[in-house]
Amino acid sequence: MAGAEEPAGRQSELEPVVSLVDVLEEDEELENEACAVLGGSDSEKCSYSQGSVKRQALYACSTCTPEGEEPAGICLACSYECHGSHKLFELYTKRNFRCDCGNSKFKNLECKLFPDKAKINSGNKYNDNFFGLYCVCKRPYPDPEDEIPDEMIQCIVCEDWFHGRHLGAIPPESGDFQEMVCQACMKRCPFLWAYAAQLAVTKVTTEDDGLVLNVDGVGDQEVITTENGAHQDNALGEDVPEHGKAIVKEVKAEQTDEPCTSSSSESDLQKAFQNQHFNTESQSGCKLQELKAKQFIKKDSATYWPLNWRSKLCTCKDCMKMYGDLDVLFLTDEYDTVLAYENKGKVDQATDRRDPLMDTLNSMNRVQQVELICEYNDLKTELKDYLKRFADEGTVVKREDIQQFFEEFQSKKRRRVDGMQYYCS
Repeated sequence: MAGAEEPAGRQSELEPVVSLVDVLEEDEELENEACAVLGGSDSEKCSYSQGSVKRQALYACSTCTPEGEEPAGICLACSYECHGSHKLFELYTKRNFRCDCGNSKFKNLECKLFPDKAKINSGNKYNDNFFGLYCVCKRPYPDPEDEIPDEMIQCIVCEDWFHGRHLGAIPPESGDFQEMVCQACMKRCPFLWAYAAQLAVTKVTTEDDGLVLNVDGVGDQEVITTENGAHQDNALGEDVPEHGKAIVKEVKAEQTDEPCTSSSSESDLQKAFQNQHFNTESQSGCKLQELKAKQFIKKDSATYWPLNWRSKLCTCKDCMKMYGDLDVLFLTDEYDTVLAYENKGKVDQATDRRDPLMDTLNSMNRVQQVELICEYNDLKTELKDYLKRFADEGTVVKREDIQQFFEEFQSKKRRRVDGMQYYCS
């Protein structure tokens, strides 16, 4: 007997038991994620009338604008109404984009929701994502030929998506950082390296003055030390003082297979240092100039940033001009972040979610409300007792069982109503 029971025991170990509560919790989690991404976008009205929307969920239609054609993006509502049966690429969210649906990029399609559109939206920016290709490897996602498990991370500057293994630095745990800036964008915005020395998530400490620098990964890195003084450009495109000579040297980074972690005491020291450093500006009023007077490291890799790091960026006149010249003014906007968009979506969705029972009750008079509540409680009690029998017997509840329950419930209700006696005063 023991031998006959062993396979069944092994089978029960291999097959995890999933309860109805687990299914409901997972469904609620998926619904919340969808609300976060889509909740900030209108599912019924084309967003074109809003102009360039600060951030919205976008899609690209491979059916209407295949590779080789001009790239185009469509809003959430148009993805439902105008492209419901088409092959779409989900682009997650993009900033400052105006819906293209039905404009000159679509040869044989007119937008059903907002047909009167300009021929093109000159302010829109496009990349390979609009043809379903991502990362520096220019591969689709999911990639049927890629057998390596890897997460995709979106750069908050160019908004392309990258495999973690193609970023030049091992990503920290997903919960340890909020945003990522890719290698190419770090090269285009070299001023960020001065901030990365203090704010980037994955760090080590230099021998200079305890500054915490992001140096994990492999490759040549430039350690830059300057003294306080006026700005001037060097060959690397970095501002350096007129009265202080930039010292540039190459350093070989040690190879590491795991992201660095720090203890809570180290984290507290780091926060204290950051608060002291960023709350006191240089005499010129420029935080960036003060940071560039310290030692920091530049290297060919992405950087990972914590929550609210953007609030530490200098907003003096010179820095704001630099952001504008580099087309990254959005970095100073707290509402530009994907997190802010998702939180707005959750709040909006929670406001829109209404309990149908409460809506029905509010439309009734007092007597009707009492009757409905009594009926609801009767239904809940009888359904609970009915399902309990299946649970006790360990049997599966089938569709016909539920139908039978409601037929019997309606029959009991009719008998109760028919048997009522009415009296006139």
